[in-house]
Amino acid sequence: MKRIWGYTLFWFGVGMIVMYIIGGGIIGILLIAGAMLLSYLLFSCR
Repeated sequence: MKRIWGYTLFWFGVGMIVMYIIGGGIIGILLIAGAMLLSYLLFSCR
């Protein structure tokens, strides 16, 4: 189950990167960083 959440959050982070490229701010950067970190921790099952 953790791997599924990690995979989902990874793609959420990719979507946030696209949002930032199109137009975002500091909140977008924080969401990207948080989603990518959490997805790494969940996907690697640590």
